[in-house]
Amino acid sequence: MSKTIKNIHFIAVGGAIMHNLALALLQKGYRVTGSDDEIYDPAKSRLEKAGILPKKIGWNTDNITEDLDAVILGMHARKDNPELKKAEELGLKVYSFPEYVFEQTKNKQRIAIAGSHGKTSITSIILHVLKYYNRNFDYLVGAQIEGFDLMVKLTDDAPVIILEADEYLSSALEMKSKFLFYHPHITLISGIAWDHFNVFPKFEDYVKAFEQLADGMPKASTLLWDETDDIANIIGKQVRDEVNQIPYKAHPYEVKDGKISLKTKNGPVPLKIFGEHNMKNLQGAKEILEKIAITEDMFYKAIQSFSGAAKRLEKLGESKNTVIYRDFAHAPSKVGATTNAGKELYPDRKLVACYELHTYSSLSKDFLPHYAEKLNAADDAVVFYSPHTVEMKKMPPISPEEIKAAFGREDLKIFTTAEELQDYLTSINWYKANLLLMSSGTFGGTDLPKLSETILKLPVKKEARSTQKKKSWKGIFKKKS
Repeated sequence: MSKTIKNIHFIAVGGAIMHNLALALLQKGYRVTGSDDEIYDPAKSRLEKAGILPKKIGWNTDNITEDLDAVILGMHARKDNPELKKAEELGLKVYSFPEYVFEQTKNKQRIAIAGSHGKTSITSIILHVLKYYNRNFDYLVGAQIEGFDLMVKLTDDAPVIILEADEYLSSALEMKSKFLFYHPHITLISGIAWDHFNVFPKFEDYVKAFEQLADGMPKASTLLWDETDDIANIIGKQVRDEVNQIPYKAHPYEVKDGKISLKTKNGPVPLKIFGEHNMKNLQGAKEILEKIAITEDMFYKAIQSFSGAAKRLEKLGESKNTVIYRDFAHAPSKVGATTNAGKELYPDRKLVACYELHTYSSLSKDFLPHYAEKLNAADDAVVFYSPHTVEMKKMPPISPEEIKAAFGREDLKIFTTAEELQDYLTSINWYKANLLLMSSGTFGGTDLPKLSETILKLPVKKEARSTQKKKSWKGIFKKKS
């Protein structure tokens, strides 16, 4: 007897996860259609190649027919979306994407990685190790990972799924956190620092979502958390009946000559990733993998070839004097951890750290003070923002003076156009100096690989560094045990 093909329609198919889910279902043999009022690359090219790019941009009620088995609603679509209204009129089943992922994975072991920061990196480490040993698994991750074609994989036979579990709201119909729909058997909370200010206007509301995640865990499940994170530690330590509770902290490591290695009982294990926050991510991933039959020795062997997720401390270029990294960091905790990591790896080099205020939260006057001291590890701190972006988001204008006050650095350099930023960065003497570019945007449309190439070709002039400056960094990082 032939298997019935399922018909699925995506409202707002152009989103990063939405279009990856659409492609994953297409690979599974489903008939997939989609619509959106804006679709950009890489989603546009990937959907077009797969033959499911909408013929016309915009909403069309003709897309909604009675033969649809499910409609998946993206967060980008509003309650009054005409396609959604017709789906409701026809009595079709409408899912948010996390609801539908749960429907697809009811019979699997579900492992959820949650937290304000680090969840993409932790999920990526787990995926890398499982693939290294040819394990059969499904996944959902928020970034492109080397060796994986899609950010989502859903099959019928994989016994486990690894889920990057986002706290953002699910859809216009389900105004609660995505991770509350997964009902995981194993949950990790990497840390909690106020984010998504536009949908969690109070810190208490943001924390409550993580409390609900932990409190909703079934009996015989496992909860892991970073014990060095104050809020995660409070939530993690609460007594829950028949829940296995495992705190973790950074794996012991050492940094020498711009190289990092793990300290293990069998000697050092070299790594391609760096930063104390990544040593926490690594330890959290290691704890989870041990729960699914990856031994410590197996983990150490596989982790040596892990180079990180895309745009997470990704190396753009390198010369004998300069290394240039970019990072997706946007929340204050991420900016601080990433900047510290850049300085820790090369303490004797000048660090130029550039951060773009791009998200709704980061451009809010009420939220800006959370960035206090987050760029302090940088020798030269730069903030970029676009007044046009502020205007487009219909937010009150912010001034350079307000940004300097929020970051707590009078020497903070602020630029509002890509040209000004590029002119400044290409005017610097890059002798023994590194560059860190942090943004969930593009610095006003800057071609970052091209900028990196330009900087690395600039002539450098040897200059004496102040010994007093070098000494001032000696105590900034606590000694690793």
